[in-house]
Amino acid sequence: MEYYHKMLCVTREELCMGTDPVMKQGTFNTNLYRGHLISVNNGGGEGNYTLYAWTSLPEKYRKRYVERYGDPEQKLKEAMLKDRVKLDGEAREWYEAFIYEKNGRAEHLTDELIEEYTINASVLGELLKMMAQRQAIRQSLNGSMAGAWEIICQSAEAMREEYHHTLPQNPARLKAKIKAFKTDGYGSLISGKIGNRNTQKITDVFGRLLIALKRSRVPVYTDAQLFEEGNRRAVENGWKPLKSLSGMKRWLYSPAIEPLWYDAVYGEQATRQKYGRKHRTALPTKRDALWYGDGTKLNLYYQDEDGKVRTTQVYVVIDAMSEVMLGWHISDSEDYEAQYHAYRMAIQTGKHKPYEIVHDNQGGHKKLDTDGLFKKLCHVHRTTQPYNGESKTIEAVFGRFQQQVLHKDWRFTGQNITAKKMSSRPNLEFIEANKDSLYTLAELKDAYAKATKEWNDMQHPAYDMSRREAYEGSVNEETPEVTAHDMVNMFWVTAKRMSTFTDQGICITIKNEKRQYEVMSEPGIPDHEWRRQHTYERFVVKYDPYDFASIRLYKKEADGSLRFERVAEPYLVIHRAIQEQTEGEAAFIRQEQTANTADRIERTVAGREIEREHGLMPEQHGLRSPKPKGMTAAERRQIERRTGIYSRQPEEYKIGRKTKQLSLEDWANIETTTVDMASVAGKL
Repeated sequence: MEYYHKMLCVTREELCMGTDPVMKQGTFNTNLYRGHLISVNNGGGEGNYTLYAWTSLPEKYRKRYVERYGDPEQKLKEAMLKDRVKLDGEAREWYEAFIYEKNGRAEHLTDELIEEYTINASVLGELLKMMAQRQAIRQSLNGSMAGAWEIICQSAEAMREEYHHTLPQNPARLKAKIKAFKTDGYGSLISGKIGNRNTQKITDVFGRLLIALKRSRVPVYTDAQLFEEGNRRAVENGWKPLKSLSGMKRWLYSPAIEPLWYDAVYGEQATRQKYGRKHRTALPTKRDALWYGDGTKLNLYYQDEDGKVRTTQVYVVIDAMSEVMLGWHISDSEDYEAQYHAYRMAIQTGKHKPYEIVHDNQGGHKKLDTDGLFKKLCHVHRTTQPYNGESKTIEAVFGRFQQQVLHKDWRFTGQNITAKKMSSRPNLEFIEANKDSLYTLAELKDAYAKATKEWNDMQHPAYDMSRREAYEGSVNEETPEVTAHDMVNMFWVTAKRMSTFTDQGICITIKNEKRQYEVMSEPGIPDHEWRRQHTYERFVVKYDPYDFASIRLYKKEADGSLRFERVAEPYLVIHRAIQEQTEGEAAFIRQEQTANTADRIERTVAGREIEREHGLMPEQHGLRSPKPKGMTAAERRQIERRTGIYSRQPEEYKIGRKTKQLSLEDWANIETTTVDMASVAGKL
């Protein structure tokens, strides 16, 4: 027999096996079929055998079982008294972690109390199991709880001799203790005397006064002045004054009290950095898993065009795994343009999209996010916690880059002003003496590029190879390689306004500069066929801020989606003066004159064919279409021939030539027409 979900159960073997079974196999099957035996686990017990509820067994078979094997309830009582208590490991961990306040400080329980409470909790846990088993017996045997507490108290006393627990001997008090433990858990055993503050020298109200005085900014007290002022106010309020300054300072600077005034004295940021929990993180193990982007001062002096000594800023993008500086942009401000160029350079260097980008919350980043660039660049992007530079990996890289590379240049500006080492500060006297030898801005950019190359080629602190080798040797399957289409999608900018393609191409304004483009069929040859279909049509324009050699034209559909149309190239410019024209320009002029004439012919022919199709051509009504101006006779005849205006030879009107023409004709050339004279007469 065994318990299953607090139900006493029996197996088929216990009932049917043996020479004189409690129940024959056939009887067992019959009772099972009729529902007199109820299976509670469907073969899911230990060893995959089926358990049957003891209470479902017919009464005569239960009695027969008790006669053969004894009373299960009595056996359970004996087992309760014989079971050994297993110490509760979770209870020990709970009491070891328990903290209470004593004299304004957080304290742990003593080892003796932890041991006592652990044993008591273990015994109570065992007694609760006994109660649960008793309840299961009552359910399975239809018994009562009478005598259960007697057995539990006997078990508790038996355990006292072996385990030396300190639970009450009185049954009523023991019952209350068990009930409290069942409701409140391990905390119910903690004595109310633990954490008693009656012996505390600095009372709560006096302590709050001392903290307030320490936080005071008007006036600001030294510790000695605070001791005097605190005791003066204590006497006024009838409190017991402090005996020593050292005792007050021990209390005031204790771990539990110091955070309550630290922010008022040293600032909230310093408090957060000192007391805020710091994450311990593992850097990525694959390239392009995480990129950091941040701006910093470019720690090299240069001389501007006016001869003034200046520094500037640089926005840098690094790969967190390899510490390789992938992209950067030097400018006087950390704005949208600097960030755009740095990320573009990083993509061109790495040739893969990053999985994640981490950046701060500067205004330029907000614009990159609003424009959707971050979503195109990576799967995930997030901002760092503001005013938390020590948590940024890229800040640590900047520091080591300055210490290991930039400091070798005598133009080094030094590190952050908070740096304490003299080697981290610039030699301003030497810089002043050699002012004329400082970099120009262009030279500064070249020097920074060389410095980043040196950094990338230096040994990686965690790998037995250079940073560049670590980056190039790594593979990240989840970061796709960047294609030409990706570059357009990520970095080409969409003009704010739609533009119209006119007879002079399409004109867009970029950074207050007008740029003119047209569509080519071949290099250097405008596409006149396309122009005939799209001149004076409006397009959405995308362009590359890095390269203005071409733009892309898109049609805007009714639902707002864009459909790519053509690439446009800079509008061809030729010299007006013949003297300055090159041989190629002269040929181009003739080529375009011919093409323009062909366009005129095609437009005119297309229009007149439509007129003729619907019977609206002037010639169909005895009139004449106007002749295109500026065309040769051959060009006009081409229009007339293609539109069918003069499909026959012109009529001869001079008498001599007309007579000769008639003499050469015969009756076969004359078309006869039968006229319905009756109809003609009817019309007269």
